[in-house]
Amino acid sequence: MKTVVSGIRPTGNLHLGNYFGALRNFIKMQETNNCYFFIADYHSLTTHPTPADLHGNVKNVLIDYLAAGLDPEKATLYLQSDVPEVAELYLFLNMNAYKGELERVTSFKDKARVQPDNINAGLLTYPTLMAADIIIHKAHMVPVGKDQEQHLEMTRTFANRFNRMYKVDYFPEPVAYNFGEELIKIPGLDGSTKMGKSEGEGNAIFLGDDSAIIRKKVMKAVTDAGPTQQNQPKPQAIQNLFYLMQVMSKPEMLSFYEEEYKNCRIRYGDMKKQLAEDVIAFTEPFRERIKELSANNEYLRKVVSIGRDKAHESAANTIREVRNIIGFRSF
Repeated sequence: MKTVVSGIRPTGNLHLGNYFGALRNFIKMQETNNCYFFIADYHSLTTHPTPADLHGNVKNVLIDYLAAGLDPEKATLYLQSDVPEVAELYLFLNMNAYKGELERVTSFKDKARVQPDNINAGLLTYPTLMAADIIIHKAHMVPVGKDQEQHLEMTRTFANRFNRMYKVDYFPEPVAYNFGEELIKIPGLDGSTKMGKSEGEGNAIFLGDDSAIIRKKVMKAVTDAGPTQQNQPKPQAIQNLFYLMQVMSKPEMLSFYEEEYKNCRIRYGDMKKQLAEDVIAFTEPFRERIKELSANNEYLRKVVSIGRDKAHESAANTIREVRNIIGFRSF
């Protein structure tokens, strides 16, 4: 059985892009792997959230994880900040991470350009904290997107560097896990190629959105005046609409609107009404489960407590052995 580690930043509620991009696969992975899924609340501090926002976002992500199907009895689901050993390993890794290699990280350069007034040490050392998250459980595999591949490569570098410096074969070098299939990438309603919170609320459909909100969002999805000739190529925004229907609707419904588009008879209003109802039907089980979980703080506390204990047991063992390898020993 392989050990798998993955996390998500608590930046608010989860949307369909999150579900198809990661959560749906996490649910599969927990059946056959030793999985550690954590809410990366330490990582979120690089953007300086208010205490109320931080706690609220953590709770929302926890609820959405559970509503989507993660089982705390099958996988270890925990808060990053509940495992102090992560911070200790982060410190150890920073002692052997170098300014030049950290400054070359693409995500750091992008963030520094976008937020020049908030180039904090947490942004610079983000890869070492991510590495600590992963190797604290001696992970073999990490499900990552394209934007995190460089961070995973650095995790391998830090694990290998530790092994070489201390002449041990202790940390595995984790590899990317792509689930053995092509991942579904849900496009945005605003015509962008990716559904995400950073593009604005109207771009994403959240798992807990009610039917009225879903209808409103889908009906506002970007379209054009329609094709003027048969078999006309679809612009990006129209491709997005058809792709959403491919994922959410019955095949015969998609085929009907494909024919309508090909023959210049497409009525986007009708198509969007149908798509909205299909999205509502798909998200209804999540929506009901989110309501149940939101009203059950006792269960949420139990889930967090179980996850903390399981993650702490694994992390404490690693730190105990790492301290011994480095030379921190009792007299």
